[in-house]
Amino acid sequence: MTEKSFVMLKPDAVSRRLIGKIISRFEEKGLKIVAIKLLQITEDLAKNHYGEHEGKPFFNDLVGYIISAPSLAMVIEGDDAISVIRKIVGATNPKEAYLGTIRGDYAMDTGRNIIHASDAPKSAEREIDLFFNQDEICNYEVPDNSWIYESTL
Repeated sequence: MTEKSFVMLKPDAVSRRLIGKIISRFEEKGLKIVAIKLLQITEDLAKNHYGEHEGKPFFNDLVGYIISAPSLAMVIEGDDAISVIRKIVGATNPKEAYLGTIRGDYAMDTGRNIIHASDAPKSAEREIDLFFNQDEICNYEVPDNSWIYESTL
C-alpha cells in the first residue's frame, strides 16, 4: 500500500553535511521524495512537533536542540513507506542501531541521533500537516517504478 511518511534530518545531520548521503539511501531503496524544505524550526513548531514529550525531563533540551540550527523536512512516499523508512533509519538509540542503518552509521548518542521518521500513519499525517501545506506536496510518477514494484509490470 502506497503511503506517505514525514522524515526530518535534524540539525546534527544538516550541520555535518550528511544531507546528500542520507537522501540517497531513500532514493536508492526506491522511495520517492514528494516534498522537501530546509528550515529553521521555530520554538512554537518544535513544541508542537514534540508535544507528546511535554513534561518529560528531556523536553526542553529536545526543543533547544531542534531549533539550534536548520533541519531538512521531507515527505517520502512508497509502498509501506513508514515501516521501510524506519528500518533504513535504525533504532532510536544509535548504539543499538545496526550498522548499515542511518543511525548505526552516522550517530553515537540518542540526543544527537541525526534523523526523525514518523512511526505510524496517524503521526505521519499530523507531522506532514505541521511542516507542509498540501500545495507543497508533489504528485508525480517516476520512470523506474516498474523496476521497483513487481505489481506495476
